[in-house]
Amino acid sequence: MTAVDRDETVASKAVAPEPPAADTVDSLSTKPTLTAPPAGRRFAPLIRAWRWLTSMRTALVLLFLLALGVIPGSLLPQRPLNPQKVDTYLTQHPTLGPFLDRLSMFNVFGAPWFAAIYILLFVSLTGCLVPRIRLHARALRSKPPKAPKHFTRLPEATTYESDDSPTAVAAAAAATLRKSRWRIITRDEPAGVVTVSAEKGYLRETGNLLFHVALTVLLLAVASGRLWGYTGSILVQDGDGFCNTVQQYDSFNPGQLVKGSDIAPFCMSLKKFTATYDKDGTASDFRGNITYTEGLNGPEKHDVLQVNHPLRIEGLRLYLLGHGFSPMFTIRDPSGQVFKDVSAPFLPQDAAFSSQGAVKLPDAKPKQIALDGLFLPTAAETQQGVLTSIWPEATSPKVAIFVYEGNLGLDTGQPQSVYSLDRDQLSNGALKQVGRKNLAPNQTYTLKDGTTITFTGYKQWASLQVSRDPAQTYVLIAAGAILVGLVLSLRIRRRRLWVRVTPADADSGSQRTVVELGGLARTDAGVFTDEFGKIAARLRDPAAPRERED
Repeated sequence: MTAVDRDETVASKAVAPEPPAADTVDSLSTKPTLTAPPAGRRFAPLIRAWRWLTSMRTALVLLFLLALGVIPGSLLPQRPLNPQKVDTYLTQHPTLGPFLDRLSMFNVFGAPWFAAIYILLFVSLTGCLVPRIRLHARALRSKPPKAPKHFTRLPEATTYESDDSPTAVAAAAAATLRKSRWRIITRDEPAGVVTVSAEKGYLRETGNLLFHVALTVLLLAVASGRLWGYTGSILVQDGDGFCNTVQQYDSFNPGQLVKGSDIAPFCMSLKKFTATYDKDGTASDFRGNITYTEGLNGPEKHDVLQVNHPLRIEGLRLYLLGHGFSPMFTIRDPSGQVFKDVSAPFLPQDAAFSSQGAVKLPDAKPKQIALDGLFLPTAAETQQGVLTSIWPEATSPKVAIFVYEGNLGLDTGQPQSVYSLDRDQLSNGALKQVGRKNLAPNQTYTLKDGTTITFTGYKQWASLQVSRDPAQTYVLIAAGAILVGLVLSLRIRRRRLWVRVTPADADSGSQRTVVELGGLARTDAGVFTDEFGKIAARLRDPAAPRERED
């Protein structure tokens, strides 16, 4: 480096550079330029509202609100996924539960307020992206901009001299930059001046737009899945099964555009459910051995359902959601009728699977009979004489039952929960408690009227969900595109570089070609300083070894 080079370099670092021209910096962005709507126009308020809705800031606010709205759906049980847990929550929280239910907190993704945020976010992103995509497409086709008049106003600038002609210096600079994948254009200016404009990092904005476009596609795909898809949940006991018909589901939630032909026929049977636990009581494995048939007359096939390993059949997914116990009873009423091994699913109440439920016998005579009880897989008695479960596996099962006789209220036409007795029938005296007892397997309890109740054992049940989402593939593609766009927008830096080559001026006493170099980056200015220094050194000495650039 000559003395002139050192003096000019020191001077460029000692004096703070003036800010670059606004148009030079803004041209690196695809943000549309907005003009205020003319005052007095009839639709001016609508135009302002539309611009507010389609701004990126509004889209971010709506995205934040959507994220907040998802939180209750993650913390609270959702009725389309597991109605049994919702019923249990409502029973355990008689004051808070109904209030949350009125706010649709147990069906967040079907709530009107969630749909409003969803639609507004989709409209906001679409209206925001369309002009940005158009401007970015125009920027991709356009040439790098002309060099600014004053390089000292740029964040990075330096000057040096060369013995070569301006044309040769400009050609060497263009060739060096082109090897580093810069977009190049050389311009001839008056007085023999030659400028080289270079630009790099277009994929940063491409990645940014890809991220937001993929997010919009993701929202659209999820909405399409909700419209053309459906979910159905059902509780199946060991040895039982079901076919894929609406009538057999405990809960069925179809999309608005689902037709009867969209429900693919298949049948399945739960042969045996098994659960294993670690020493601390944590579940280590749930397995449901099933048989199933595809279509109406397909061959029987075998499979094993596990958590996060659904059965995929006919474009559907059959998930294993949960499990529990169904105690079995043999009951003889005073008329001599015997109800053998009647059972009902009991819902778990804690980690040790203490389960609560009810068994109803509307055909018992002369009065209807009901058992309201608690099943304890591994029963232990407290000091107060209360039974509790200490382990989730059924190693020492017992039941604590309350026996009721009277009118169950099933003939009124009002819907009742299959997991509990009707509280109205209890409060108005239609059902009266006639006994209570703790029973171990094969123990019998006899009432005063001669009714006998024998605890004969238990079955296990599994909670299953059938789900159809025709847009699942598009959701996966959109999610992958989101990751690609995010990596591009975070990894790549947008920057511009200009080289101005001025011929020797005999009047000024200069006998060498003057080379000015300037550049700026939209972001990561500190990182660009190092890159700019390496480029400047390579342009001074093209034979110097190159270092890898991003």
